[in-house]
Amino acid sequence: MSSVDGVGSALDQYQIKQENTQNKDLGKNEFLNLLVAQLNNQNPLEPQGNGEFIAQLAQFSTVEGVEKLNTSMESLLSGYQSSQALQASSLVGRKVIVPSEKAVVDTSETFKASAVLPVSSSNVYVNVYDSSGASVNRINLGQQSAGSVSFMWDGKDASGNLMPPGTYRFEAQATYEGETKGLYTLLPANVDSVTLGQNGSGLMLNLAGLGSVPLSQVQMIGQ
Repeated sequence: MSSVDGVGSALDQYQIKQENTQNKDLGKNEFLNLLVAQLNNQNPLEPQGNGEFIAQLAQFSTVEGVEKLNTSMESLLSGYQSSQALQASSLVGRKVIVPSEKAVVDTSETFKASAVLPVSSSNVYVNVYDSSGASVNRINLGQQSAGSVSFMWDGKDASGNLMPPGTYRFEAQATYEGETKGLYTLLPANVDSVTLGQNGSGLMLNLAGLGSVPLSQVQMIGQ
């Protein structure tokens, strides 16, 4: 066995030792020391060629470059998450519009929301239910064109009695293509707090009466 075989590749040794140390600067010095030792102990009858020597240096540079890139990306991601969390924290106490069928309603004020209508319809309406599931009222919107359809509820039941504040469910429906079909509703909600999600799940908004929803689901930000 040649002495160069006994010393082994400096790059391989460097990578092994680097896994066992937290000091990357020390790892670089070890690589250079191992490389010198490899050259000093190579078989004189079979000296290491310039090509192989240069290849090891190139591989070392590649490994170092990837490590620095990973470090830079981790730092960039951390900074981005911190910045995003700071911006999202400004939403606390504000109202956002999210896809939902439930909302916490202050019945002393007019409740405003919208539904998404895929095609024009001659009959669009929204059923309102209280937290127990009992029917409260129906908001008739009549004929509507495709797109976002706004609706309002005055907080009263079908008999004109003012309902108490609380959580209500809004069921939007429309007649088209010979059937009555449900529609997506976009309802307002107050932001109670913001949570930085785990395992890269992103920022979560904790909404009053609705729980947590991803920031990406927010359609609009109100006052």
